[in-house]
Amino acid sequence: MSAFKSILVPVSDAESGSAPLESALHLAGRFGSHVTGLHVRVDPTTAVPLVGEGMSGAMVEEMINMAESQGTQRAKAARTAFDALCSRHGAPIRTDPGPGLSAEWVDQVGREEDVVAWRGRLSDLVVLGHPRGESEMPALMTLNSALLGSGKPLLLCPPEPPAQFGRSVAIAWNGSAEASRAVGWAMPLLREAAAVTILAVSEHSDSTVDAPASELLAYLAWNGVTATVTTSQASNTHAGEELLRQTQKSGADLLVMGAYTHSRLRQLILGGVTRHVLSHAPMHCLMCH
Repeated sequence: MSAFKSILVPVSDAESGSAPLESALHLAGRFGSHVTGLHVRVDPTTAVPLVGEGMSGAMVEEMINMAESQGTQRAKAARTAFDALCSRHGAPIRTDPGPGLSAEWVDQVGREEDVVAWRGRLSDLVVLGHPRGESEMPALMTLNSALLGSGKPLLLCPPEPPAQFGRSVAIAWNGSAEASRAVGWAMPLLREAAAVTILAVSEHSDSTVDAPASELLAYLAWNGVTATVTTSQASNTHAGEELLRQTQKSGADLLVMGAYTHSRLRQLILGGVTRHVLSHAPMHCLMCH
């Protein structure tokens, strides 16, 4: 895969959007990429809750005006944060394609998860922050929409991203098509990394994969990437916990992995590695479905 030339960053508000924008602009500076900050406003007419017949037209209009005013203030604060970060990273604002680092701001009305999915299809990478918990349903819906609906990789950022990431990379390898796609998309980062570790975490003692870690090792070597392999078994712990433990043990600041390699139904009922990493990973994660 080529470098990430077009990076999409959904910015719902100034606070939650700062860390993803910081990471995206850092990455864009390395690869001479274009960063699009996307703010999606909720249609104020749909923001008014369903009410009984007792609510007058004037009251409904007042609620719509209030929702529109709050949306405008939120968008203004998000844009101010975006402009400040672009200025600090030296990213000129422009919409015409050209060489080097650049950025633009897009503000539109709609459902965030839908807009992020279709705009993500015309981007090389979508950057979001780690969800803060199951209670943040809108953020989780946008995240899953980006993962499952865009067809492109997703970079998840910790709340306080380090100044640099990608110098040491861990690859969660289970031989799945999703993991393979994640490795392909991460290749520009893998080629520049000082250290790459393949993590093969088994959930059962008799578990097997179609493409063992040794074959991924050879594949990476053909692409100019030197890596090492670490194998472990999640005998008494959740596979996600073991994966993150091994990632931190390797010193990696970026984890590359396939997302939802099992069915969503199984993930919802039994939990899964993807859900655990989404909620608990302290480092950057590049995921692909």
